[in-house]
Amino acid sequence: MTDFDPSKIKVVFMDIGGVLLTNGWGHESRQKAAKFFDFDYDEMNVLHNFIYNVFEIGGISLDEYLDTTIFNCPRDFTRAEFKEFMYAQSVELPKMLPWVKSWKKQTDLPVFALSNESWDLNEYRIHTFKLHEVFDGFFSSCYIGYRKPDPRIYEKALQITQVEPSECVYFDDRLMLVDAAKKLKMNAIHHQEFETSKNILENFIRK
Repeated sequence: MTDFDPSKIKVVFMDIGGVLLTNGWGHESRQKAAKFFDFDYDEMNVLHNFIYNVFEIGGISLDEYLDTTIFNCPRDFTRAEFKEFMYAQSVELPKMLPWVKSWKKQTDLPVFALSNESWDLNEYRIHTFKLHEVFDGFFSSCYIGYRKPDPRIYEKALQITQVEPSECVYFDDRLMLVDAAKKLKMNAIHHQEFETSKNILENFIRK
């Protein structure tokens, strides 16, 4: 199932959106917002694609993002209503999060989030879903200033944790981001279903 020796692993890295939770503000959520609030999705999406990279590396605030993408013209809904909708799009994916919280109590390996997250949504997701019960720290794009697949975010995580690429395992639901990690010689796992990732993580239970 894996081509690495579990006994050599010193750190586990894991994405959040698509592994433990839904994505924070993906295209499906934006399409739902356009339908719910009755605005032009395509027009908003052009502006979103223009500014989102800056948003996810912490370069602008949520309010500044919304000024550009949504409240660049008069609306019949409020900023507070729209933010509430954005936050509500984050939900747990089936099985994975409660199981990983239980697993974390049975392993002595440090576990870190390695994810593309905007500042406000990241803070909301960490506290709402009690992600401190899983992660010992957060290598989030909004904190690090780089976003995946930029190799610098992976390199920074390795430097700070002081492990070699061969000494970590990394889970992500997006194959492109898995491949980016593999180029750095990290042991990267394409998370597709709960049982497969569970079976791999069980190798790190210390009895």
